[in-house]
Amino acid sequence: MKKEKKPRRPLGAGAIAAICIVCALVAGLFGSGITYLATNSGGGDETALVESADDTASSSTDSTAVLELTSVSSSSTSVSTATAVYELATQQVVGITTEITYNVFGQATSTSVSGSGFIISEDGYIMTNYHVIEDAYEGGYEITVMMYDETEYTAEIIGFDEDSDIAVLKIDATGLNAAELGDSDELVVGEEIYAVGNPLGELTYTMTSGIVSATNRTITTEEGVAMNMFQIDAAVNSGNSGGPVYNTSGQVIGIVTAKYSDTGVEGLGFAIPINEAIHIANQILTYGYVTDKAYMGVSARTVTATIAEYYGMAEGAYIDSVNEGSAAEAAGLEVGDIITAVDDTTISSASDLTTVVKSYRAGDTAELTVFRDDEYITLTITFDEKLPDEETEEEEEEDTDTSASGEMQGGQSSQGGMSQFFGYGMY
Repeated sequence: MKKEKKPRRPLGAGAIAAICIVCALVAGLFGSGITYLATNSGGGDETALVESADDTASSSTDSTAVLELTSVSSSSTSVSTATAVYELATQQVVGITTEITYNVFGQATSTSVSGSGFIISEDGYIMTNYHVIEDAYEGGYEITVMMYDETEYTAEIIGFDEDSDIAVLKIDATGLNAAELGDSDELVVGEEIYAVGNPLGELTYTMTSGIVSATNRTITTEEGVAMNMFQIDAAVNSGNSGGPVYNTSGQVIGIVTAKYSDTGVEGLGFAIPINEAIHIANQILTYGYVTDKAYMGVSARTVTATIAEYYGMAEGAYIDSVNEGSAAEAAGLEVGDIITAVDDTTISSASDLTTVVKSYRAGDTAELTVFRDDEYITLTITFDEKLPDEETEEEEEEDTDTSASGEMQGGQSSQGGMSQFFGYGMY
């Protein structure tokens, strides 16, 4: 179901100053994009600017489609040359285009938003990044998929997971050449790879080569979403998003998603490992959403070091509300508690809490270090499963509360000066 699009949050000065990765889909004067900041898994607490929708798909499909995606293949296709990989890619990679219409001074104008994708089943299922089709989903625009021979199809959005930036499309076609999937868990630094896609929305079926530069890089968005990716030095440009990364055997081992874009920075591209992507795709095809997302059932605000020192509190995630019957309530969390650590991970903000929770799955258990009544206590939580309707409710509540927070910062707060130090979020 289509929801009314909500306004994007203003960008903070601190975030703007951060080094960002920009993976924008550009064609003509405008496009859609996603911006990331890459950090190591144990890295700092900086976050990046990100443009993303608040919507979550809840489509359901025929589960038989999952049969094409059940396992990650470890067999070799015996492709051994770059030329052979490219020949294979021309049968599997697709261009994805959406015509966006907007109003400029009363004049209706349109532009193309372009990206890439690849075929994952013989009967027309296609994998890409969510941000490639984000504008089409939000605006209800038609998505066109183009093959190497310039045959075009209109695509249906089967489902997506915004947090992992994965989307699954379907075209009405049969007998297609589905990509063979490699094992991204076996990737090693120095391994030769090839990226094939649609850079700039114009240079269709461009292949670039490089190596795996690093594995297990964590990409953190402004929304606190942590994503695991591997790093490549193959050239990546706007429009490559959603395209495959091949190994020398012609197997897809990743999805091009982001890159560093800054003066003096080259060869820093990032891809989602195919093992993780295929897990998400299977969840989407089977249930219409990702079933094992961890969920606490709280809303939280950030207690900064400044406010903690001023009010004699602890720095961390202040619990603003606890949902009845939630995992948080069962664990004994109360309004006013400040979470300072989850297992061995220090929590310095509400964003930190978001990132940590997303590293767990429903049913996992964790130890919470909580500041309550001037002392630290330990609570044990077993995470619930985050359902689509819960995500929708959270988004609506978050928007309402964020608006109220803005009024408080303007001097209308019943909590006095403390409110300006809090940042709101749902977990």
